[in-house]
Amino acid sequence: TFLGLLSAGNAIALKDPVTDMAGWLFLIWRKPFDVGDRIQVGNSKGDVIDIRVFKFTMLEIGNWVDADQSTGRVIHIPNHRIFSDDIANYTSDFEWVWNEMGVLVTFESDWKKAKKILQEIADEVCKEFVEQARKEVQKAEKSYLIQYQYLTPIVYTGVKDSGINLTIRYLTNPRMRRSISQKLWETILERFEEHNNIDFAYPTDRYYDNPTEGKPGTIPSGD
Repeated sequence: TFLGLLSAGNAIALKDPVTDMAGWLFLIWRKPFDVGDRIQVGNSKGDVIDIRVFKFTMLEIGNWVDADQSTGRVIHIPNHRIFSDDIANYTSDFEWVWNEMGVLVTFESDWKKAKKILQEIADEVCKEFVEQARKEVQKAEKSYLIQYQYLTPIVYTGVKDSGINLTIRYLTNPRMRRSISQKLWETILERFEEHNNIDFAYPTDRYYDNPTEGKPGTIPSGD
């Protein structure tokens, strides 16, 4: 009985180290990620900086820092986590991700002109990435069922409580998300400043006088 309890205790104590070693072998054999890759394991995101027998190490990104920038923290994760948590690889095989950026303009703005301007800006800023991404897609298609009909930026139209939401969808390198977003925003601010009929929207309260502001068919008659 004592030997049985001792064996059971040893089995429990050695469970994680043995699974960690199995995880290390899996990492070496299947290579779901390698040193230098940007990954997410469970809720942890970062750049892999070391892989060892019992653990791998990441330089953390995100968390309280916006746009997947580095936090400066080093995270050590036991290898057995790769068997229980989802793994997302940002950079292996296909080094591009889709990013979206919403631009909210007022209902009174010339939203069609705003949409055209945003499309021009996105095409100009992202044009250097499109051809690179196309080559990466062709390469990735040999290993995975990755098929994109369009790789060029596109602007979608939607409506929110405070205005018309124009969403720019574009491809970017994961490590360039913030710099590309900044370049887009700075260009948008400069271009919108040139037009008096385009204004950014924000949550606000306003008085709406239907008899003077409403469409002809919605204005109540004097009867």
